[in-house]
Amino acid sequence: MVVCVETLVKMGGVPESILELLIEKGYFKTKTEVLRAGVLNLGEKYGVLKDPEELEKNLVALKIKKEEQALKKAGKGNISEKEVKKKYGFK
Repeated sequence: MVVCVETLVKMGGVPESILELLIEKGYFKTKTEVLRAGVLNLGEKYGVLKDPEELEKNLVALKIKKEEQALKKAGKGNISEKEVKKKYGFK
């Protein structure tokens, strides 16, 4: 399961210059790749990636939160465990 979140980042000054240089020098193709690598690096630095189970739990919690927001926006209530299993192919 892949969770994607759109995030708008406004940047200028030195961070923007570094971003552009990393692309210009060929280390990355896009700004998105640079930012993704930076976030992963911070995850390693602060130990977020040390516990894969904890990371997976956080991703699942984020997905659940997004699903709940989508249901609320659509004016629907929570879906049953049976519906979840069917939607994601669990037995």
